Amino acid sequence: MIGHRQLTMEDYSAILRRHKRTLILLAILGPAVGYLVCLALPKEYTSQTVILVEQPAVSPSYVTDISTGDLKQRLTTLQEQILSRSRLESIINKFGLYPQERRQQVSMEGLVDRLRKKIAVSPVKPMAESNSTQLPGFIIKVSDRDPALAQKMCNEVASVFLAENQRVRHDQSAGTTVFLSKQLEDAKAKLDDQDAKLAAFKSRYTGTLPDEQQANLSLLAGLNTQLDAATQALGRAQQDKAFTESMLAQQLSSQSADNPSAQKQLTEMQSELSALLAKYTDDHPDVIRLRQSISDLKQKMASSQGAATTGTTTAGVETPEIQQLRGQVHQYDATIKEKTAQQRDVQRQIALYQSRLQISPNVEEQYKVLTRDHETAANFYNDLLKKRSESAMFTDMNHQAESAEFRVLDSANLPVGPSFPNPLYFSLGGLAAGLALGLGITLLSELRDKTLRTEEDVEFFLQLPTLANIPSVEGARRHAAAGKGSTDGPRLVASA
Repeated sequence: MIGHRQLTMEDYSAILRRHKRTLILLAILGPAVGYLVCLALPKEYTSQTVILVEQPAVSPSYVTDISTGDLKQRLTTLQEQILSRSRLESIINKFGLYPQERRQQVSMEGLVDRLRKKIAVSPVKPMAESNSTQLPGFIIKVSDRDPALAQKMCNEVASVFLAENQRVRHDQSAGTTVFLSKQLEDAKAKLDDQDAKLAAFKSRYTGTLPDEQQANLSLLAGLNTQLDAATQALGRAQQDKAFTESMLAQQLSSQSADNPSAQKQLTEMQSELSALLAKYTDDHPDVIRLRQSISDLKQKMASSQGAATTGTTTAGVETPEIQQLRGQVHQYDATIKEKTAQQRDVQRQIALYQSRLQISPNVEEQYKVLTRDHETAANFYNDLLKKRSESAMFTDMNHQAESAEFRVLDSANLPVGPSFPNPLYFSLGGLAAGLALGLGITLLSELRDKTLRTEEDVEFFLQLPTLANIPSVEGARRHAAAGKGSTDGPRLVASA
């Protein structure tokens, strides 16, 4: 009467007692059947090998690993590549797997899928006390009905893993080197262009560059000092010349007694010239005009003296004092000419350096832009050169045996016992299946049973109180046989 009222623990105990034979029988038969099924199934043998992930033999401070991606991700990619159709098909052909299926024209896709299910790759879990997140290694397992063949295939898969990892690392480093070489060529072309621009700019603005500004200031200060010295020397020479010319005029006046007015006019004009030279330079119009007048007056006085002189005195004969004075005048003229040229040269240089200092801010701004672009190009080129060298070094290191990242810790073992089916697992599975079947039979039997067994059943279904319970004859016989009373059998129940 299950399902019509809420059952108690006593009800469940009674149900188990009523069906304990069935449960025990199925609990015994289940493991036996499971074990027999285990013996009947074909045996599968599993060979495994452990591959460790080693740290680089060369310190990363010397050779940088340029491999891309996380190791776990790369391992997943390698697993997909190795378990691809082409790789597994080559293994099938190499070891002659599935000869009967191939004779029966079974598709290669189906055979590849069957072989793929027999290969398992699982990572090695790091130690519990280790805080490292790096993958310590992985395990390769291959199953087959032939243990020797399973061992051979496991070694083959492991060798393919090692070779494929080495190839991927080499291709990555070689591809990186080629890419960096191309980028390095472009960077070098840009750097050469910046070098040419910077050299042309320096050639064009020589003397006005920012690092030459201080030198220009120093040279300008020195030129100003030279200009002051040349100006002072020119002034002294002009004054000395004017004084000598006045002395010469006095000597000439002593020989020109017949023309005192001309001598007086000459003296006045020379005095006026001295005053003008103290104020102006030789290029001043008044100075030029006055000198021309003095020259004309001297020629007139010389001609008049030549016409009036008789006896031993002639126009071409002068006293030694006059000749000395004339020589001093010529010397002062040469000095004035030299200092004037020096003054003009210094002034020209001063103007040149002043113009350089004036355009220096604009040149400095352009120079900063060029040097910044050149420095950026140079840094980019040097960075690429360093990376290309590291990539080439890593590529060379990959060709060496000691650079292997994966190392086989244990070669594939020869299985001594089958990995499938496992008798223990099948026995436990049979036990669980027998108990489940027994409980199902018990539940179905109780659902179909309409017997009223307890007072609670009578009160629940008849809605009447129970006056007395009369054990059934079958129950009494069982009680007599067992030596104890039982209430599990049918009863005659009297009710009011």
